[in-house]
Amino acid sequence: MTELTNHPLIFFLVSFVLMSVAAWFGASVLRRKKPLDSEMREDFSVVQSATLTLLALVIGFSLSMAVGRYDQRKNYEEEEANAIGTEYLRANLLPDAMASSVRALLVKYLEQRILFYQVTDAQRLAEIDAATGKLEDQMWVDLKNAALAQPTPVTALAVAGMNDVINTQGYTQAAWWNRIPLAAWTLMIVIGAFCNVLVGYGARTATLFKRFLLVMPLVVSLSVMLIADIDSPRNGIIRVVPQNLLSTAQSMSH
Repeated sequence: MTELTNHPLIFFLVSFVLMSVAAWFGASVLRRKKPLDSEMREDFSVVQSATLTLLALVIGFSLSMAVGRYDQRKNYEEEEANAIGTEYLRANLLPDAMASSVRALLVKYLEQRILFYQVTDAQRLAEIDAATGKLEDQMWVDLKNAALAQPTPVTALAVAGMNDVINTQGYTQAAWWNRIPLAAWTLMIVIGAFCNVLVGYGARTATLFKRFLLVMPLVVSLSVMLIADIDSPRNGIIRVVPQNLLSTAQSMSH
C-alpha cells in the first residue's frame, strides 16, 4: 500500500479497477441473486446513505491529514531558509578566517538542502543526505573551535544560529516521514469498495447501472489519488517548491 501511495497515478488506476469491480459485483451478482423488493429498498436506502456518508467523512478526514502534513512541510522549508540566512549573517561575528569558512560551508549546505526538495531518485537522495550530514559536522566543528578559542556572547550567538540550522533540517526530515497511516488508507479503500458494491446493488435497472457505471468508481478513485498526491512529498504533482531556500541562495550569492 505504501508503494502505491507513493505513485498517485498508479494508485488511481489500481483503485479505479477495484472500485469498478466492486460496483459490477453488486450490480451483476448480488442484484441477480437477491433482488431488492419495495419493502427492502427503503431499509437499503438508509444503509446506503449512511455508508456513503461515512465514506465522505473518511475521505474528508484523510484529505485534512494530507493537507496538514503538506502545510507542515512548507512551513519547515521556510524555517530552514530563515535559519540558514540568519546564520550566514551571524557568521560575520566570527574571526575573519573562521567566518569565511563557515559562510562557504553554508553555501554548499544550502545547495544540498535545495536538492533535497527537488530530487526524486532514492540513490541520489541518499547521497544528498550523506553530504548534508557531513557538512553539518564540518560547520559544527568550526563553530565549536571558534567558541572554545573565543568564548564570548557574540560567538555564542553564532553557535546558537548554527544549532537552529541543524535543528530545522531534522524537523524537515521528520515532517517528510510523517505520512497518512496505512490503517487510514486501508479503511478508506475498504469503505469505498463497499460503497461501490451498494451503489451497484441498488441500481434499479441494468440500463441505469450501465449508464452510471463509471461515476462512483471514478469519483472515489480521483479522491484517493488527490489525497495520495498531496501526501506524497516527492512523486506527486503537488509538491513543496523550495522557493524560500532558492531566494536565500540568491541573496547569499550577492
